[in-house]
Amino acid sequence: MCGVKLIVVLMLTNLSLVENFKEDQAHWKSLGEEELQRALNKKITEGVAKNVILFIGDGMGPTTVTSSRIYGKGESGHLTWEKFNNIGVIKTYSANKLVPDSCSTATALFCGVKANHKTAGVDATVEVDDCEASLVPEARLDSLITWAQQAGKSTGFVTTTRVTHATPSALYAHIPNRNWECESKIPAASSSCKDIARQLIEDSPGKEINVIMGGGRQCLQSQVNGSDADPIDTWSCYSEDGRDLIEDWKADKANRSVSHQFISDNLELENVDLDADFTLGIFANGHLKLDYERDTGPNGMPSLTNMTEKTIRLLQKNSNGFFLMVEGGMIDFSHHRGHARQALDETVAFSDCIERALEITDPSETLIVVTSDHSHSMVFSGYPDRGSSVLSTIESAMDQVPYTSLLYGTGGPNNYQFVVENGTVVRPDPTIEDTEDFTYSQQAVVLTDEVTHSGTDVLVYANGPMAHLFNSVHEQTYVTYVICYAAKIGLYQNNSSTVALCFYIMLAQFMALLLYR
Repeated sequence: MCGVKLIVVLMLTNLSLVENFKEDQAHWKSLGEEELQRALNKKITEGVAKNVILFIGDGMGPTTVTSSRIYGKGESGHLTWEKFNNIGVIKTYSANKLVPDSCSTATALFCGVKANHKTAGVDATVEVDDCEASLVPEARLDSLITWAQQAGKSTGFVTTTRVTHATPSALYAHIPNRNWECESKIPAASSSCKDIARQLIEDSPGKEINVIMGGGRQCLQSQVNGSDADPIDTWSCYSEDGRDLIEDWKADKANRSVSHQFISDNLELENVDLDADFTLGIFANGHLKLDYERDTGPNGMPSLTNMTEKTIRLLQKNSNGFFLMVEGGMIDFSHHRGHARQALDETVAFSDCIERALEITDPSETLIVVTSDHSHSMVFSGYPDRGSSVLSTIESAMDQVPYTSLLYGTGGPNNYQFVVENGTVVRPDPTIEDTEDFTYSQQAVVLTDEVTHSGTDVLVYANGPMAHLFNSVHEQTYVTYVICYAAKIGLYQNNSSTVALCFYIMLAQFMALLLYR
């Protein structure tokens, strides 16, 4: 048996030597010339984008992208969007924070205007918890969903979070506090404000969205029961007013004599009627399960790829095209809890979803934009050898205690692992645990309630009509204007010129300067 093991080791060693031999000077010269030719032969796709798909990797900063590439594809591989020819850099600060949250950044991405921390679908005149200010018509922002509907396009959004969560809320709601997902979170003094769930089901543009898929049953219905497979989300609100907004959604569509369907598990998603005008898919009480742990059986929860493919099929029948937002929301969820492998795994699942979207859409008429709302405090450090796992450990030359190549700047109690021994603060050896485990908590430097966001810029990748407009360092709001210009919706529905685009951006920036001088 020992002899067999030795042969295997020698074979692997020789394979490694062969791979290294391939990467001689000729290898890098050939690779460099190949990349140069791709750049020289880059084709610009102009014309109108009939369809737009905006993919948001929540919390997917540059470090997450790099680490996930190595985790899922190897250091020389590529995630799906890394093969796109157009790339830009996005500044993510919000109206009042250098390090933003997800709803203020979603407002920038979807509405083209920066908002204050914890607010969605409103401008910077609305402070957090200011219900009255959020009701002022001039403060309430239209979004890409609204403009697409006005242009006669079908619309939809897909998320692995609650459908009332921070990112999707900015598509359809106007809210001074992202936590007001249902009535139980709204203070009595702010009762004149409608919660996010009701705005989705009762108001425009929410009730006009053709396809909605995600979690959040406990925000839409009261008296929902939890289970081991689908627990109550204790981080979210739980409706207590006796509502059944799912039945209200059905009644609204029946009263309007439009075909509709409600689906709640894998089997129903698989058998969805692609001719229906409206589809509501709610698959969990709170967020959907992480991809690695979800039940893939008939009664389980779907993957992001499953939901996205069916949604595209449902929207494609409109001859005017469609707008779709897809959020890989559990990347952020995993980071917040300090589980790096979960975040990397969700990012690879996000990449697979985009790969499938590319396969079933026409690149000549579909603009696909991939970006993130913000980054996270995860860092990729040390000097791990090539070919090693990105989740592996390296020994510190100072105290001879190993550390993981992925670490967090901030983290909760499970990440903050410093202990006092004999009057000295020491860091425990991570090799006593399985650092490759999905639930392993990487060590953090500063103790916080959870891993916090980062203010680092994020990247935007694009493919399809007008994708070349992403080519520099941009404000996060710029994403809205490129999509509107490419699809001829919103400001550009009547073929407005680029002069109008520049004027509007400059006006918005000027007003922001006046507000915060």
